Amino acid sequence: MAAHTHDAPAASAYYDGDCRFCIALAKRFEGVLAKRDIALMPLQTEGTAALFGVTQDRLLTEMRLRLREGRMFGGADAVMEIARHIWWAWPLWALSRVPGAMRPMRVVYRWIARRRGCAGGVCERPTRTSAWWAALPLVVFPMVAMLTSSLMPRWAFMWAMAFALYAGCKWLTYWQVRVRLKPDTTSTVRLKPDTTSTVRLKPDTRSTVGLKPDTTSTVGLKPDTTASRRVLGYLFAWPGMDARAFLCETGRVEMPARSEWFAAGFKTLFGGLLVWRLARVVLPISDVVAGWVAMIGATFILHFGTFHVLSLCWRRASVDAMPVMRNPLRATSLGEFWGRRWNTAFHELASRFTFTPLRQRFGVTAATLATFVTSGLIHELVITVPAGGAYGLPTGYFVLQGLGVAGERSMLGRRLGLGGGVRGWLYTVLVVAGPVTMLFPPVFVQRVILPMLAAIGAI
Repeated sequence: MAAHTHDAPAASAYYDGDCRFCIALAKRFEGVLAKRDIALMPLQTEGTAALFGVTQDRLLTEMRLRLREGRMFGGADAVMEIARHIWWAWPLWALSRVPGAMRPMRVVYRWIARRRGCAGGVCERPTRTSAWWAALPLVVFPMVAMLTSSLMPRWAFMWAMAFALYAGCKWLTYWQVRVRLKPDTTSTVRLKPDTTSTVRLKPDTRSTVGLKPDTTSTVGLKPDTTASRRVLGYLFAWPGMDARAFLCETGRVEMPARSEWFAAGFKTLFGGLLVWRLARVVLPISDVVAGWVAMIGATFILHFGTFHVLSLCWRRASVDAMPVMRNPLRATSLGEFWGRRWNTAFHELASRFTFTPLRQRFGVTAATLATFVTSGLIHELVITVPAGGAYGLPTGYFVLQGLGVAGERSMLGRRLGLGGGVRGWLYTVLVVAGPVTMLFPPVFVQRVILPMLAAIGAI
């Protein structure tokens, strides 16, 4: 690469030329940046450290951006500056202008940068090996899917990326509770004598006269005696992300009623009818509408149907595995829809690893917006990256959802009654369904969904 000259483009974006993940991203967005006169250059280009005024060992810690007039940006700030010049990424930049929004964005960027798998030993190693191994699949699996995307059709790449993200998240949730599954033969429990004093005693299986459980203390979760089978079931036969509830015995599980079995089977069959019958009927009228019919059908087959059947089977086996979809049409507020009814598996994941940590540092509003932005970025990987277009629209959709939740919780939203009742239901439908074409843009339907339907013989 040539050394720096005064005949510079509007901006120069510098990335780690030794990082395969960074190289893949640079190649994918090279055309988009070239249209904005933004040149891509490796950070290893001679003289880059002196240009940015940093030492060589600090140079590769983050991507960097230099504008023609001399202004410089690094990390998340560089990403936001680039987003400002791209129409579909502009909502993300606008969100970053909200007071306090850049702080969680910088935290997320640094987390990704430390785990991007770059060569040469420049990546920081986590201080806790266990934490590193827990997060490793969530980084490696999507990278492998990205690097092999050229070897498969777009729709197969979509499923590969979705599975990579799912598998990484699944392992992360399991790793957090795996130590709880090992019986601890040396542990003690808190028992309380019949008197008013409380003492800590080892459990005696031969005699418990005069002792009773201390109802004021919290007893640890009881390890399941069939832990190995449950682990396999959790990892490979259950889409939920609440490993603690699934893997440990937490009490009596209510057996599902017959009507619930019928409902789950009906939703699965209804989804199949949409995919293999109605989509074909609608295709001559509009291919995009046919794609939407098939996507709705696929949602019924998987999320509302098959996943519900799995929930019923596990609950029948006395495992706490509640459905991931919980009557979303009954939600009377946007917060209830995203928090307790729609895809509770993802909500559990986002709440534990994004919302809760950020809320403690930045407050509820910033944490809520950051969680929705994170959701948008994940959907970008599964929707717009496989489609090769409409970048930023899914993120914009979830930004709108975050702003909608903040709006219904505002003073004006409470006065208008947006948090419940009929008004809350109408507001939820409007915000969720109104901009839904941003989440699944036409280019995704035409380049990914329709070829997939043709491949499986649905159209």
